[in-house]
Amino acid sequence: MEDFLDGVNIDFNSPLGIAILVVAVLICIVGVIALVISIVLAIRYRKYNKTENSVGLTGEETARKILDLNGLEHIKVKTVGSLIFGNSYSHYFKKVRLRRRTKGKTSVAALAMGAQKSALAVLDKEGDPDMKKRVRLVPLITFGPFMCIPLILVGAVLDVLLFHTNGVIFIALAAFGVLFYLFSLFLSLSTLKTEKKAQKRAYEILRENQMATEEEIRSIQELFKLYNLQYINDIVLSVLELVYYVLQIVAAVSDGSSISKD
Repeated sequence: MEDFLDGVNIDFNSPLGIAILVVAVLICIVGVIALVISIVLAIRYRKYNKTENSVGLTGEETARKILDLNGLEHIKVKTVGSLIFGNSYSHYFKKVRLRRRTKGKTSVAALAMGAQKSALAVLDKEGDPDMKKRVRLVPLITFGPFMCIPLILVGAVLDVLLFHTNGVIFIALAAFGVLFYLFSLFLSLSTLKTEKKAQKRAYEILRENQMATEEEIRSIQELFKLYNLQYINDIVLSVLELVYYVLQIVAAVSDGSSISKD
């Protein structure tokens, strides 16, 4: 596919060429912002992961205590070493997953992660409507984006090799694929809403049970704000990259159609 796109002649004076150029510039801008956020987040995380919390609880002990206090003894706290899952809560497997560097440390960062992920389980038990929606949408949010590229490729193949409809079939399937992808990304914003609600619930639990000082809670809030910004920025970047990729394929199909006519 990359070879296919490399051979495309793009006229940057045409509306399509201008659109590709604008999207490319936006990707660069958002990419720089993403880099800055990632660097600041890494610095803050490193700082708070080296700062001992006032109660001396590890991430695992924090999660376990919050789960037990809320009658969730059946929810297990497991260690994950991969980058696929990370710190998370699974409704289906009844687990709070914590990374090794989070699970065994008595840092402010470990306290934050253990509290927030167990707070998701608390919201689940309480029947929070946003949490219910998140549970129902998890399969679509997880696998939905992977359906986009196959639809685009199928459209391109059908148009170029079989029907020669000057891009009609390709554009139709590409549009459907893009809409499906955008819909999945839009739904993923509900995940952020639930994560933020769990963050707020975690602050309440930490205060109520005297598991963190006000200074620690402010540090945790700062850390989560950066995570939220990174999440939003990643979604914006994903949308722009998809649009750029689709525009390139449209240009490739248009270029191929022009050559066929000549």
